[in-house]
This record gives sequence, C-alpha cells and structure tokens, in this order.
Amino acid sequence: MNTNLRAIRNALIISAFTGLSAFMLPACNSKASDADKRLLTLPVYQIDTGTAVTVKDYLGTIEGKVNVEIRPQVEGILEKIYVDEGSYVEEGQNLFKINASPYQEALKNAAAEARVEKAKEENAQLEVESLEPLVENEVISDVQLKTAQSNKEVASASVAKAAAAVATAKINLDFTNIKAPTSGYIGRIPKRIGNLVGKGDSQPLTILSDTREVYVYFAMSESDFLYFTKKGREGDSTDIRNNTSLIPYVRLILADGSEYKERGIVDAVDGQVNSTTGAISLRATFPNPDNILRHGNTGTLKMEELKPGSLLVPQVAVLELQDIRYVYVVEDNNSLKMQAIEVDGTSGSNYIVTKGLKPNDKVVTSGLDKLEEGMIIDPQLQNANSI
Repeated sequence: MNTNLRAIRNALIISAFTGLSAFMLPACNSKASDADKRLLTLPVYQIDTGTAVTVKDYLGTIEGKVNVEIRPQVEGILEKIYVDEGSYVEEGQNLFKINASPYQEALKNAAAEARVEKAKEENAQLEVESLEPLVENEVISDVQLKTAQSNKEVASASVAKAAAAVATAKINLDFTNIKAPTSGYIGRIPKRIGNLVGKGDSQPLTILSDTREVYVYFAMSESDFLYFTKKGREGDSTDIRNNTSLIPYVRLILADGSEYKERGIVDAVDGQVNSTTGAISLRATFPNPDNILRHGNTGTLKMEELKPGSLLVPQVAVLELQDIRYVYVVEDNNSLKMQAIEVDGTSGSNYIVTKGLKPNDKVVTSGLDKLEEGMIIDPQLQNANSI
C-alpha cells in the first residue's frame, strides 16, 4: 500500500513539473520575440541639391615682382662688396666696387686730349680771323681763307669727339661703383673680392628681388580655363581678375603645408594655349609684407570652383568596398537597401554624387558597420548641421 502511494505521489509531482515547464516555455519565447522586434534607431539624412565648392590645385613658382640681374658694365677687379647675401637694400645703395684706377686714368687721358683738341680749334679760329681782312683787301685769294675755315670745322669736330670721349670715360668710371637700381633683397653672390668681373660673365654679380609683392606663375588645363572664362562672361566680364563672384580669392599653400595668410588675385593670363601640353599659363599676385615669400619658392595655388545644383551626400554615409562606394538607402517601409553610387570629387565634408541617388532619398549616416540589406530600422531624420 505504501509503495502504491509513493508511486502516485511521484507521478503527480512529475506531472506538475511538466505542466509548469510547458507554461514557462511559451512565456520565454514571447519575451525573445519582443526583443527581436525592437528596432535599431539610426540617424538618416535626406539628400538634396546644393552648390558644391570644389578646390582645384595648381603648382606654382614664385618670383619677385621686380627681379633684376646685377651685372658689371665695365671690366675690372672686384674691389669691394658692400652688402651680404639676403640683406635688404634701398634703391641707390652701393652694392659693389670695381677697381677704378684704369678708368680714372682713362678719364684723365680723355680730358687731356680734349684740351689739345680745344687748343687746335682755337688756333684754327685765329688762322681764319687773320686771313679774313687780307681776303677783303684782295691781298690773297679766298681759297686760302676757305682752307682755313675748313680746318676750323675739322678742329671743332675733333673737340666734340674729345668731349664725347671724356663723357664716356666719366660713365665708365661711374660704372665701377655699382648701385641698387631698386629696393629689394640681395640673392647669392658668386664672385669674391679680387675676382675679375666683366660684361661677358655668364653669371650676374647677384640678383636683386623686390618681393614686397610677388608673382605666382602656374598653368591650368584648357577645360579648367574655359570653365572660368565662361563664368566670367556670365558676369559681364571677360577679365578673370574682375570675376570676384566666381573666384573671390586665391589661396597659396606653402612648401611646408601651411597656408599663406595673404590672399591673391589672378591678374594675368597668357595669350595662347600651349599646343603641346594643352595648358595655359596664368599669374597670381600676392602681397608679401612680412617677406615670407622669396624668389624661387614654390607653392600650391588653390582655386575654388562653384557647381550649383549638385547632389551632395555626407562622406560619413558612404562605405567603400573594393573601389566601389555604397550608401544604405532607407526605403518607404524603413527597410535598408545597399545602393552603389558614383561621385565626382568632394565639396567640404560631402561627396558630389553623379549617379545612384536622387533628391529626397534618405541615407543612414551612422552605424554602417552594423547594417545589412533588408534590415528594418527606426530612422531619425537629421539636418546637415548635426552631421
């Protein structure tokens, strides 16, 4: 009897436990199902058109606005160097001195020769004056007087020639003292005191650069040039320098990667396109009050190009897989579609889209690594400033 009671009790316990398990299992499955139905909340951006600002880079070379080769005009021994390389000089300041002794002697000789010719002229004049009354009184024929007058003219011409020789000797003497033709900075000085210098030297004594303003010469492609000139005509100007609505300024990036603080303008364009390279040369002018830029420097010019009506997508919304760019587009039912796009450069923090998207499309801008095509999300629309 006791054995039967124990068996019945065990059966009841097992039955109760089985029922409880059966009851709890659906409850757990229901909670798991509710958890699966909770949607991932993600920020999305609605695509729109706008004005893209693209930056074109052009390598440029820098030259001083005034760049003068200082060369000797006379030959001689370099006697003095008054300046040092890199120093700033004012217009008219002494730079070099060539030994002047030969030119001083040449001036003395020319002056002495001029005095001799002057004396000859005076003698010829006296001869004319002495013959004139004799001719008047018919003591001698006028042939002698005409000869004397001719000799006088020759003497006068010799005097003028001697005076010119004196002037030339003075100029040559002045050339021995070489002065700055303009204010600026002294370049390299290859010659040293004691060297023989002359007009035929292959190298100048130095190069004097006025860099208070500098020119940056660069070249752009024919297509870029056509773009800028067409935009210039739209603004009633064919002169690129007046097209401030299109190119408000030109920026210069220095060799160390820093941006030059002053802004320049494009103020000169070459008259023809290079038929070999298909490029055209231009010139930008920059102020240089702090003398940061020097002749011979290089830099990169950055010019802004405006493209109105461009389709822009934030770069943070774009995935790149094997050189193909994708975005996750939010469909009408909030499901995700992986869409390939084509771009044509960047504008700030955006890509300029040429294919794959249209205005009012919504793209996910965050958590892209957690997404899969077909996933349903809870989209939260955001504006451009919050990206």
